[in-house]
Amino acid sequence: MAAAQGRLSDGAGGMDEAKGTEEEARHKGSTAPLAFTAAVEALRSARLRPQIEVEPTRAPQRLAPHTYALEAAVVDGDEDLADGRLVLLHDPAGHDAWRGTFRLVTLVRAELEPEMAADPLLPDVCWSWLTGALQARGLTYGEPSGTVTRASSHYFGGLSARPAASQIEIRASWTPREGLGGVPDTAAHLASWCDLLAQVAGLPPAGPGDASIVTLPQRRGPQSR
Repeated sequence: MAAAQGRLSDGAGGMDEAKGTEEEARHKGSTAPLAFTAAVEALRSARLRPQIEVEPTRAPQRLAPHTYALEAAVVDGDEDLADGRLVLLHDPAGHDAWRGTFRLVTLVRAELEPEMAADPLLPDVCWSWLTGALQARGLTYGEPSGTVTRASSHYFGGLSARPAASQIEIRASWTPREGLGGVPDTAAHLASWCDLLAQVAGLPPAGPGDASIVTLPQRRGPQSR
């Protein structure tokens, strides 16, 4: 997932740093609150669709006292169809804007056909994919917020041979409901987030009962990894 790492890191390095981040998380685990440690362990042990590769990455340090981050790519052979990052934030003292002690923050993006990107309803549809993915797994959450951005690139001069390219980007955050011991079901939230990634990538529904899910048509071609 080197391509996704390069696109999503905050000035961080490559795979060696991601591995170092995992070691840092284990070191901090001895001083982190039990609720945060349990939430992180649930993320690490979640079982996901085989087309989605997930690995730890460096988490932003200034957003909350305790943070953990994953990045993912929807993979088809050696190609990436979509990628994203999911960050878990925890403030034991609580946060007024979150209305809780945990917060999930996400970035998801994928390439689109230009005509798809021009659809005026696309932002609303993409936002409904996020909320629908959470609701489909019966998850309770609060204070959702975010943006859906679409951008197009057209090439000229020495780059004129390149076809026009369009991208959709979803940035969002929400507060997961805390369960026993103040621990949210982060594994289920991760699975829902991966459902969103799969929809943006244009994958078919994962299983029976999901046939009503509307997915993005396959783009011109996947991104090289």
